Amino acid sequence: MNTVESKLQHATFGTGCFWCTETMFKSLKGVKEVQPGYCGGNVDNPTYKEVCSGKTMHVEVIYITYDPTEITYDYLLQAFWRSHDPTQLNKQGNDVGTQYRSAIFYHNDDQKEKAEKYKNILNESGLYSTTIVTEISPFVKFYKAESDHLDYYNQNSESAYCKFVIKPKLDKFKALFNIT
Repeated sequence: MNTVESKLQHATFGTGCFWCTETMFKSLKGVKEVQPGYCGGNVDNPTYKEVCSGKTMHVEVIYITYDPTEITYDYLLQAFWRSHDPTQLNKQGNDVGTQYRSAIFYHNDDQKEKAEKYKNILNESGLYSTTIVTEISPFVKFYKAESDHLDYYNQNSESAYCKFVIKPKLDKFKALFNIT
């Protein structure tokens, strides 16, 4: 491993459909890789079909590899909180199920502290009319999603879901974070 790779860090977020989340976070400068997959469940090596059944208790997440000299975990958290509705329990928009719950899987104590701090600040701010339900849990194990989920938006941009769900979210995200 070279020195650049050894300085890379990781973040793991669930904000609903990982197709949407992957696309948004890949657009951030300093994010080196975004891998869709599953975290937080009770089954080893789950499949998409098993996760969608709700029986595995996994969350659809993105596993982010980032360069902390180019983007901070704080900035990633800002993007996390602003990329979805953290007050919706087990859903985001029309995507419903425990696999779509809002979640942060922290990789160290610093990430845990920052995630809890942001959640408390947002709850106290009155920005949302209801309480934030985002789960904040330790990162234990990540399972990569099947290959057909990787880079889904770019591979399927003409599909109805990409046109009518992902693209508007991506456009809003890029405008919010001034990404061209």
